[in-house]
Amino acid sequence: MTVLVTGGGGFLGKSIIRALLDRNIATRSLCRGDYAWLREWGVDARQGDVANAQAVLDAVEGCDAVFHVAARVDIWGPYAQFYATNTQGTLNVIDACRAHGVGKLIYTSTPSVVHGGDAVSGVDESAAYPDHFEAHYPATKALAEQAVLAANSPELSTVAIRPHLVWGPGDTSMMPRVIAKARAGRVRMIGAPQKIDTVYIDNAVDAHLAAYERLGPSAAIAGRAYFVTQGEPLEGPAFINDLLGAAGLPPVTKTVSVGVARAIAAVVEGVWSLLRLEAEPPLTRFVVSQLSTAHWYDISAARRDLGYAPKVSYAEGMERLRAWVQNYPL
Repeated sequence: MTVLVTGGGGFLGKSIIRALLDRNIATRSLCRGDYAWLREWGVDARQGDVANAQAVLDAVEGCDAVFHVAARVDIWGPYAQFYATNTQGTLNVIDACRAHGVGKLIYTSTPSVVHGGDAVSGVDESAAYPDHFEAHYPATKALAEQAVLAANSPELSTVAIRPHLVWGPGDTSMMPRVIAKARAGRVRMIGAPQKIDTVYIDNAVDAHLAAYERLGPSAAIAGRAYFVTQGEPLEGPAFINDLLGAAGLPPVTKTVSVGVARAIAAVVEGVWSLLRLEAEPPLTRFVVSQLSTAHWYDISAARRDLGYAPKVSYAEGMERLRAWVQNYPL
C-alpha cells in the first residue's frame, strides 16, 4: 500500500503524512518546494506543481490512494493562478487517479465553498453552492470539489472533507499571519461578535484518516462532502485573542463597523487592482465577510458516517498551542 499526499509540505499535508507513517503506511508526497525533512521521515518526496499534469501523473503512478491537500489559499492574486492550482490541479489529480487505477481519492475542501458573503449558521451539507463568491479561493475550490464528487465511480471512490480554520502546533499559515498583523497593529474586530467554527489540527487529520479507512465503492461516504469542526462554535474575537494570547500578545480590543470595513476594503481592492499589485492587501471584502458574519456548521453527518468525534477539545488544543509556541516562538 502506497499513499500519495499532495501539498505534503503544508500544515495539514505534513500532519496527514505523519499520521500515515505512524500507521506504517508507505507515503509519497508531491510538493512545489523541496522539504528535506520529508525525506528524513522516510517519505518518497517528489517536487512538482499539481498544475503540471505530467508531474501529477508521475507522482500518482504506483499509488493505491491519494490525499489531495495542495491548494492556493491566498486571499489575493489573479484568478488564473487560483484556477491553475485549485481547479486544474484537482482535475489533473482526478485524471491521474483514473489513468493509474487508483481506488481512493480524499480531497481537502473548505466550508468556504458554501459561503458567498452572508451568514452561515448551523448548516449541513445540503447547503447549496452560492451564486457568487467574494474571492477566487472559494470560487475555484468549489469548482474543484464539484469535480471530485462527480468523479466518484465504482473504479474511483471519492470524498471531500471540509475542515474549517485549522489551527494548532506547527501552523505555518493562519497563526503566523495573524501574529504578524497584530504586531503591525493591523488587527481589528469588525462589527458585533459572531459565532464561528474552528478545528484543531489532530481532529482534522483524524477526519481525513477516517475517510481513507471507510472509503470504497459501496461506502456511505463515497461521492459526498463533510464539514469537520470542533463542534463547539465560539465568538470570533475570542478565537483570535486566544491565538494572540498563546503567542504572548495582548488581546485586540479595537472594533470597526462592518460598513466602514467594507468601504475601506472596496477602496483597497480597487487600488490594488488598478496598480496590479501582487502583495496581499491589508483588507479585502472576503476578509471582512469572514470576520463579520457567522459561519458554523452541523457536523452530524461526519459523526454518523466517519465516526468523527473531536478527540482534542478546544481548551486542550489551546494549551498544546501555548506549549508549542514557547519552544518555537513565532
